[in-house]
Amino acid sequence: MLWAQSIPQPPEIAARNYLLMDVSSGQVLATKDIDAPVEQASLTKLMTGYLVFDALRAKKISLEQRLPVSELAWKMPGSRMFIDPKMQVPVDDLIKGMIVQSGNDATMALAEGVGGTAENFVRLMNEQAKAFGMTGTHYKNPEGLTEPGHTTTARDLAVLATRLMQDFPEYMHYYSIKQYRYEGTPKSNSNNRNTLLFRDPTVDGLKTGHTAAAGYCLVATAQREFPQAGQRRLLSIMLGAASENARANESQKLLNWGYTAFDGVKLFDAGQPAATPEIWKGAKGKLKIGSEKPIVVTIPSGSGGKIATEIVRQDPLIAPFTKGQTVGTLKVTLEGEVLAQVPLQALESVEQAGLLGRAWDGIRLWIK
Repeated sequence: MLWAQSIPQPPEIAARNYLLMDVSSGQVLATKDIDAPVEQASLTKLMTGYLVFDALRAKKISLEQRLPVSELAWKMPGSRMFIDPKMQVPVDDLIKGMIVQSGNDATMALAEGVGGTAENFVRLMNEQAKAFGMTGTHYKNPEGLTEPGHTTTARDLAVLATRLMQDFPEYMHYYSIKQYRYEGTPKSNSNNRNTLLFRDPTVDGLKTGHTAAAGYCLVATAQREFPQAGQRRLLSIMLGAASENARANESQKLLNWGYTAFDGVKLFDAGQPAATPEIWKGAKGKLKIGSEKPIVVTIPSGSGGKIATEIVRQDPLIAPFTKGQTVGTLKVTLEGEVLAQVPLQALESVEQAGLLGRAWDGIRLWIK
C-alpha cells in the first residue's frame, strides 16, 4: 500500500528497488519500483529451497538421503560448494551448501534430485510461482545464473519469502547458519554471504544474490521483541545495490527505520472475538467473529491514540456459518487513511435453526 502524508517517509536508500514489509501484520511499510523486472541472481534459490522443503515434507526425499553429483552439477560456474561426481552428498549438506555458500553445484544436485532433471525442476518452479500469483517472475534455471527472461520483482520476492517462512518454519534455521563447509572442501568458502547475520543478532535470514546485471541483492529478515506486540518480524528486499557492503548497510538502515518509525499494536489475541454480531435463522442468536491468529497492526510510532477501527460486514448475517468462514473485515485507519484491512472469520460453527425458527426470523427480517 502507499502511505499518506501522515505516515513516516523512509530514509534515502541506495538501491534500484526495495521493499520493507512487517510480516507480523502483513503491511508494506516502504517501496521503490517493486514491480520493475530485475535479474534474480541467487535469490532464485529461495524458490529452489521452497520446492526442496516441500519435497522433504512430502517424504519424496529425506535429509539423510545421499544424492549423486552429476557432471552438470559439478561443472556449474559461479559460487560453489566444491562437490564432484565421486561424491554422494546428504540432502542436509546440499541444503547448507545451497543456502550458506550459495553453491550453484549444490543447487543443481538438489534440483535434479527433486525434479529428476533440471528442466523438469524449472517447470515446477514456474508452476509454484504461478500458484503464488507471482506474475512478474519467470524461472529459466534453479540457481540464478544470468539467462534471458530469468527475472522477478521485489513484490514477488516478498510474496515468496513470506510463504517460505510461513509454510516451512521447521526449515528456517538453515538461513541463519553463519558458517558451513563440507568435509574436504576449501575453508575459505565457509562464511555465509549475508553479512547482517554477523552484525545484527536479530537478523536470521534469508538470502543474498549478485551478478553483474543484478547488482548486489539481499532478502533479509529480522525479528525483535516489543512490549505491546510481542515478536515483530520485518522483511527487507534490497535489489541492485552497488557493493556487498552497501547491500548490508542499506538493508540494515531500512530494517532499523521500520522498527523505530513504526509500532506494532496487538488489537486482539488469537481467537478473541473482535465483535459478536446478531445473526438470523441460526441455532444461536449471535456469532463470534475474529481471527485464529493475533490481530496485529503496524502504525506510526506514537499514533496509537489516533487510530480508529471499523468492522465492515454484510448485514443481515444469515446462518449457517462454518468455523473459519470469512464474514467481515476489520478496517484500521489513521486520520481517515486506511492502514490495514484484516479479514474476520467465524470463530465457531452455527447451524441453521429449525423450520419454525427460520420462518420466525424471516418474518422479523421482513418487518425490519
